[in-house]
Amino acid sequence: MVYPRRLSRHVTLAGLTRSDIARRRGIDNTPPPELIGNLRMLARGLDQVRRLLGHRLRITSGYRCAELNAAVGGTHGSQHTAGLAADFECPAFGTPLDIATAIHRSPIVFDQCILEFGRWVHISFSTTPRRRVLTIYDMQEGYLDGLWDGRGLRLA
Repeated sequence: MVYPRRLSRHVTLAGLTRSDIARRRGIDNTPPPELIGNLRMLARGLDQVRRLLGHRLRITSGYRCAELNAAVGGTHGSQHTAGLAADFECPAFGTPLDIATAIHRSPIVFDQCILEFGRWVHISFSTTPRRRVLTIYDMQEGYLDGLWDGRGLRLA
């Protein structure tokens, strides 16, 4: 199969599959053809986020094959392995908390938006979106419903 280079106006397949860990460990992170539709849905969603924030997104993790997901300590059944999730930053807009807050307040129809460790935002899209907003700062404490700052104050 010939894979498309561009999945949406601003997102490429290479941008959603790039991984330094995969490269260093010799892991082939090429998605199977049946996930291209999911990756297009993710890319279109990321384009909406880019329009909302008004700046380019720095995608730090997109699609992960099972081997790569295990290598980075991802959860079993992660939406990353289905081509439906990406982790990103947008320093030109603000902090990850600022980003998650803007997405939460927007009309973007996402599945999950997670503020992760105060360092990046995880966003996923699906055909049955839940608009679920979560925060995680500590693996022991786990995921918290809503948006929380790092001092235990619930913001949304």
